[in-house]
Amino acid sequence: MQQIADKLNCSVHKVRYWMEKHDIQRRTMSDAIYTWHNPQGDPFKFNLPRNKEEYILYGMGIGLYWGEGTKSNKSAIRLGNTDPELIKVFIDFLVKIFSIKKTDLHFGLQIFTDINPKEALDFWTRQLKVKDTQFWKPIVTISGSIGTYKQKSKYGVVTVNYQNIKARELLARIMPT
Repeated sequence: MQQIADKLNCSVHKVRYWMEKHDIQRRTMSDAIYTWHNPQGDPFKFNLPRNKEEYILYGMGIGLYWGEGTKSNKSAIRLGNTDPELIKVFIDFLVKIFSIKKTDLHFGLQIFTDINPKEALDFWTRQLKVKDTQFWKPIVTISGSIGTYKQKSKYGVVTVNYQNIKARELLARIMPT
């Protein structure tokens, strides 16, 4: 509204008055900030599957998010697991179905105190073919009892994170209910 007022050489109140008079909706502060941060539009694009392989990837991605994803975070798409193959499929889903650049993904790493942080980070960057700068500082948990979980998480738990509220809302809408 301020930009419109500046262009028309009038007050913001006058712009607001005419918008209300003609029932023109104002965007929310959240929408304004989103637009300011994404002046070229959404940094992702949802692509409907076009062939059998894409339909399989689409189904797997939705299934992985439904089963393993963090649904409580309303502003990001997040999925964590110890299996690099599972994580790779989810990354492939984000890249091919949502057109998200792999370089725009961030990763969390949670490890136990008996896991070497550098070794774990090297493992995950090599497996996922991403840069170590895409990883946040590892979260280190005190090692507990001996169990099968420690065997499965030899290199910790990796969480894929894509911070975009509109992409998260779209994913939530296309998930089965």
